[in-house]
Amino acid sequence: MKAIRLGEPVGLDTLTLAEASAPAPGPGEIKVRVHAASLNFRDGLVAKGFFPVADGLIPLSDGAGEVLEVGAGVTQFAPGDRVVSVFHPKWSDGHMDRADLDNSPGGPADGFACEEATRPASHFTHAPANLTHAEAATLTCAGVTAWRAVVADGKVKPGDRVLVQGTGGVSLFALQFAKAAGAKVIATSSSEAKLERLRALGADHVIDYTQVPDWGPAVLDLTGGQGVEHIIEVGGPHTLGQSFKAARTGAHVAIIGAVGGFDIDTMPFAIVQAKRLCLQAVTVGSRRDQVDMVRAIEAHDLHPVIDSIFPQERLADAFRHLEAGQHIGKICIEMP
Repeated sequence: MKAIRLGEPVGLDTLTLAEASAPAPGPGEIKVRVHAASLNFRDGLVAKGFFPVADGLIPLSDGAGEVLEVGAGVTQFAPGDRVVSVFHPKWSDGHMDRADLDNSPGGPADGFACEEATRPASHFTHAPANLTHAEAATLTCAGVTAWRAVVADGKVKPGDRVLVQGTGGVSLFALQFAKAAGAKVIATSSSEAKLERLRALGADHVIDYTQVPDWGPAVLDLTGGQGVEHIIEVGGPHTLGQSFKAARTGAHVAIIGAVGGFDIDTMPFAIVQAKRLCLQAVTVGSRRDQVDMVRAIEAHDLHPVIDSIFPQERLADAFRHLEAGQHIGKICIEMP
């Protein structure tokens, strides 16, 4: 089979399509024919050498496909089952220390930019029955992160108000999960085309942050001066200040990413204290979170938003498209 590996020096121009092998599954393992994978912000950092990983690593944390073989003792899967990978294979449920989350696919462990993979059965869950392989491949990182922020940690309920930022994978999943929970959603983005797509997905209000850079007070105006109960914060230091302005007293702020950059190292602590904000970092979630999310996706017939699909050999082009920041939803690759 074929696999994409990081080259030397690490960079998009040295990603290499190479021969690889996936052994027969041993006890407790399954062998999967990978049909699709998706790209995340972190995958781009790995591919460009921002995160040091092993030489020749196979990138991409998110993969979906079909079980080819099962090893001795495997009872939860059978050949032909459709599966999707788990981001933190050691995190089954409950509390997990950060130091133990050390084998995520796509870095530090091999990922799913490959045609076949043999892994322990616990590294996968069943895929939603209503999704294609490409759609299922978007769930591992972005989907579970949004589920954790909105449902597992946020406990969003009908009538709550949720703020999402942009049209990346986490934000769109959060919008869909929040609407399924009966919440009102306010979304920010940077163009009329993206704002229209957010409206089509169910956003109750949209704000163009290029036209309204001080959008925190605009969110207050839309909520009668109260603010929102939940914020899905993906921008990082560049957007935290506006998020805090937009928050209602006692709001839950899910700290997820820093797609806006890392070069600001100050935080307006006064407003955090004055509003008694609950800041909760999210580092994807557990296997149990993924299982629960899959059930919800099937129950509500939710479908991830896919921006584009590239063939395996054009992974570098897919990363460049991700880096350009014009996508709406997830970028995927499909295996031959």
